[in-house]
Amino acid sequence: MKTKNERLLRRVIGLLSFVWFLLAFPAEAKKLKVVTTLSDFASLAQTIGRDRVDADSIAKGYQDPHFVEPKPSFVLKLHDADVLIVAGLELEIGYLPPLLDQARNEKIRPTGLGYLDASVGCDILDKPAGQVTRAMGDVHPYGNPHYWLDPSNGRVIARAIAAKLTALDPAGAADYARNLADFEAKLKAAEIRWAARLAPFKNTKIVTYHSSWPNFAKAFSLDVVGFLEPKPGIPPSPQHKLEIINLMREQKVPLILMEVYFDKKDPDFVASKTGATVVVIPPSVGGEPAAKDYLSLFDVDVEKIVSALEKSALEKRK
Repeated sequence: MKTKNERLLRRVIGLLSFVWFLLAFPAEAKKLKVVTTLSDFASLAQTIGRDRVDADSIAKGYQDPHFVEPKPSFVLKLHDADVLIVAGLELEIGYLPPLLDQARNEKIRPTGLGYLDASVGCDILDKPAGQVTRAMGDVHPYGNPHYWLDPSNGRVIARAIAAKLTALDPAGAADYARNLADFEAKLKAAEIRWAARLAPFKNTKIVTYHSSWPNFAKAFSLDVVGFLEPKPGIPPSPQHKLEIINLMREQKVPLILMEVYFDKKDPDFVASKTGATVVVIPPSVGGEPAAKDYLSLFDVDVEKIVSALEKSALEKRK
């Protein structure tokens, strides 16, 4: 029969064994939970954070980021988030403020340490010169919010994300710096590749459905001469379609660029009257399966545009 001392000794040995197990196999470090409004920022955050973060976006790449339907699941995501990355420039003004109020997470509010406005430091185009009114359509008073479609701005955003993650997780500073350097090296190589593909079509005139592409056009030397929307967010009227058809005929515009989430009916009609090609491309990561991360988004978009322009040029030579 075991004595009281023997039972105590066994308990001590068991406790020491458990402590040794915990020291030998420490629990996995808690990952930073990053919530972003756009899938592009989630992709960049995951690229920079890798296994130290879990990044997820509210809007998906196949959705119009101007019109996001608030869901209870978004409140839960925001409540648990360590970091919130937004596009800013009032892109999220229609849905994010009430979600933040319900989430009750002070660290990711605009004054919190976990809040990051990705537009800061980026090249913002189309800043209105005067007062903005609803009569102008969905014009953003602080400039065009589609700035991530310039790879140079992607570099700025990635650096800001690395700095934010480092501030919140100093132990991962070396990892974030290394991952950022790796991303920048890949981005630099990709920029050379993209520029070479589009070089033969420098200054090509294009029409776009919505004004999503000024930063993209500037980065890749394309000339946007018109929009299918008469005003941002306003569907094209018969009169405006006629004006665009005449403009495209006069200026020999070969391409209509449109986002994956708009109806193709009007672009197809205008293309049938002008001989132009409609190219549907994703403006965000996840807009189609091949655009699985920030770099492959540009691979997809550049290749689709070049293929259409090469085909158009070939047909003209026949």
